[in-house]
Amino acid sequence: MTSPLLEGVPTLDDLDAAGKRVFVRADLNVPLREGRVTDDLRVQSSVPTLRRLLDQGARVVVASHLGRPKGAPDPAYSMAPVAVRLAELLGTEVIAASDVVGDDARSKVEALNPGQVLLLENLRFDAGETANDDAFAAALAAFADAYVDDAFGAAHRAHASISGIPARIPGYAGLLLARELEVLGGLQADPARPYLAVLGGAKVSDKLTVLDNLLQRVDAIAVGGAMAYTFLAGQGVDIGGSRVEADQVDTVRELVAAARDRNIEVHLPEDVVAADGFAEDAASEVVAVGDIGAGRMGLDVGPRTAERYAEAIRAAGSVFWNGPMGVFEWEAFAAGTRTVADAMAATEGFTVVGGGDSAAAIRQFGLAEKVDHVSTGGGASLELLEGKDLPGVAALRR
Repeated sequence: MTSPLLEGVPTLDDLDAAGKRVFVRADLNVPLREGRVTDDLRVQSSVPTLRRLLDQGARVVVASHLGRPKGAPDPAYSMAPVAVRLAELLGTEVIAASDVVGDDARSKVEALNPGQVLLLENLRFDAGETANDDAFAAALAAFADAYVDDAFGAAHRAHASISGIPARIPGYAGLLLARELEVLGGLQADPARPYLAVLGGAKVSDKLTVLDNLLQRVDAIAVGGAMAYTFLAGQGVDIGGSRVEADQVDTVRELVAAARDRNIEVHLPEDVVAADGFAEDAASEVVAVGDIGAGRMGLDVGPRTAERYAEAIRAAGSVFWNGPMGVFEWEAFAAGTRTVADAMAATEGFTVVGGGDSAAAIRQFGLAEKVDHVSTGGGASLELLEGKDLPGVAALRR
């Protein structure tokens, strides 16, 4: 696949980092519990770019946001635990600054030697980050000779560390960002056929623009999750007490009709796991989609539906999957998502998991290494597939 998204974007191959101070915007926004990182996928994903720069003798300044602090220091969102895990994965010391652009950060940046790495404190401890404040961006840019964006998960945000720094010093795409653009851009431009999109999750309203864009490119779609009940309602199916976005029923009906007019296959559930309520231990049974009943709600696709979706995945040349088929966090309602994940792992087609809950699911099932690409950015990957130019990518293009 070729990717138009990488056109005009400098990468690490264009950067001679030896001796330079390089500012790396990473995505180290990881979950913490009792001062420890509980899921280090994003930290792991940052290592190849950092390792390459350090091996070239760069002086590396790393920065990331973590959680949603209110533009002021908050110990609950400190980067200190992340520095510990990053040092373990890099196999070298990670110097931690106690502030972002204050005296401690400035003195530690000045003292950096070639092959050393410094992690700044949480970018969002300064309100200038999310405001894309010029003075804050300038202070960050002053720390380095070159900028590397490896934070795909934040590339759809026009924040100071994303678009403000590369407006001031030369910017490059890190290995992770370049790979995301290569894969997702390739799906847009030149996917292996047939191209199938498997979409799930809670709300169809969150994915209308993505759906509209995908329907210009795919050969088939398969719909699961809570959003499937809005699709089924649009087809006149009695969905009982299942979640539905009533204001989207007409829109979805028109989308399905337009897709079928263009000979795009639209797979909708034929059976579901219906539960007495939204609870992990709710009584449930497999029923046809029209037999859910007023007092029950569908919480997973049924086995016939899951197998039909798996067959479509196995027959596809390319598959993009975003959104679980049911409430996969609860074992009673995980089978549909697991069947889709198994099929993604087994197919010979090119497979992309579009971040968010579907990425969490495929990791939960131990299958992340068996698909071609697991995106690190749910929102960013969807915005790319909507056809949007991400601020973080646009800032690098020259």
